Amino acid sequence: MVGMAEVATDAQRRQRLADFAAADRRREEEAEDDKKNRGFVQVYPKGWARLRALINANPAAARIYAFLAEHIDGDAGAVVVSQEVLALEFSVHRRTVIRHLQFLEKAGALVKIRVGGSVYAYALDPEEVWRSWDDKKELAAFTTRTLVRKADKGNGQVRRKLKVMMGQPELPLVEPGDAE
Repeated sequence: MVGMAEVATDAQRRQRLADFAAADRRREEEAEDDKKNRGFVQVYPKGWARLRALINANPAAARIYAFLAEHIDGDAGAVVVSQEVLALEFSVHRRTVIRHLQFLEKAGALVKIRVGGSVYAYALDPEEVWRSWDDKKELAAFTTRTLVRKADKGNGQVRRKLKVMMGQPELPLVEPGDAE
């Protein structure tokens, strides 16, 4: 004969298994939703208006705006990239890139935050351009996609500054040849 305590325990086990199964289904559905939106950049009416205005006022700056929009991170609405990388991408001098970025900033098309040297985090207005679901807009922070040249990949300075910006503890940088 099965006691009441064993029946309750068995019922609790079945409920926990059902809860785990439901949680697994939710995670799978969320993963599928993420796949559906992968690579998709949403441009809202305000963003199209901005792009048209930029094309009329400064076509080269509009190309930079479109490049940043294409590469923004889905969780942050920002991208970290050096001015040198932008200059190489558009086959122009770094000074030209700086001038166009200043134009975009004055036009209110982007916000830039210095990360280090000539590397900035560029954030776009989430009401103009967004790469993820609307419910993630409130979470936009500085979890970014970072674009660097191969020579920059070993640059611990950028990595340290990003960690500080994001409130993570700074890790000591060990240079080649340093004693461990």
